[in-house]
Amino acid sequence: MRKRLILGLLSAMPMICGSASLASEITVRAAPVDDLKSVIATVEPVHVQTLRARIGGTISALKVKEGDRVAAGEEVALVTDQKLYLQIQGIDQRIQSLQAQRDKARADLDRAQDLLQHGVTTKVLRDQARTAFDVAEKSLAAMRSDRGVVEQQASEGKVLAAGAGRVLTVPVSVGRAVMPGETIATVTEDKYILRLQLPERHARFIRAGDTVQIGGRGVEESGQDARTSGRVLLVYPQIQGGRVVADVEVNGLGDYFVGERTRIYVPTGKRKAIFVPRAAVYRRAGVDFVRLKDGAEIVVQTGEARGKEIEVLSGLRDGDVVTAP
Repeated sequence: MRKRLILGLLSAMPMICGSASLASEITVRAAPVDDLKSVIATVEPVHVQTLRARIGGTISALKVKEGDRVAAGEEVALVTDQKLYLQIQGIDQRIQSLQAQRDKARADLDRAQDLLQHGVTTKVLRDQARTAFDVAEKSLAAMRSDRGVVEQQASEGKVLAAGAGRVLTVPVSVGRAVMPGETIATVTEDKYILRLQLPERHARFIRAGDTVQIGGRGVEESGQDARTSGRVLLVYPQIQGGRVVADVEVNGLGDYFVGERTRIYVPTGKRKAIFVPRAAVYRRAGVDFVRLKDGAEIVVQTGEARGKEIEVLSGLRDGDVVTAP
């Protein structure tokens, strides 16, 4: 049994030595890379619709709430003014009175024409009856026009969405009195951008059309593998508070919250850096090491990870040869 165990260990030694020979040797070089500046950006809608009351009155119906999606032309709320309906009732009464006057004037005109044909009356009386009928007819038409104006004012109590989107805020409630021009709701379109603020000293490095890296959702640092790319859509020409403001276009922002923050990495020039494969760096007792070609272990300080490589801030020099499995 002892012999068999010794023979097994001897047969396994070539395999162990062979696995050590699989380690590759990498000559590290300091190469220019993009110096990425990490900034926080917020999700902002490209366009915000502010839906306002066109007439004063009381909100009798509120058909949406925050987060709802609306279509173009959809009714969001209804503002009613009881004085308008009272005016319509009063106008209806006046229209009925004018209709009666118009009907009497028509009967008088018909009678005057009949009497004129029989030679009982004169043309002057017939013309007077015609004039009275015309006045009654025009007065009735004018009153109907006045009713149409009031009806139009009442119909303007409907607050309609100008375009499709998602309701962001509804600062009013049913039964509340509102004035003309008061905000009823705000609606954001389905297109969003990331708005960032870059320190003034880096303003010359950013321009429209540049490609930037977007971290994962949230403000925590994310690895290179979790990043996506975006395009600078607009750089605002005015510096505010020592910062330049820019908008970044990114696909897939539709499920973000308005105002949600995320991290953006903007290139602000070039710098020389040493990158090694991640596999070449190993950790022991909370300290990072790399192994040189001659077998020596070197303590290193690591920095940013980019893809399958990681930056070495200290511990290695240009031209060193490290081994990696």
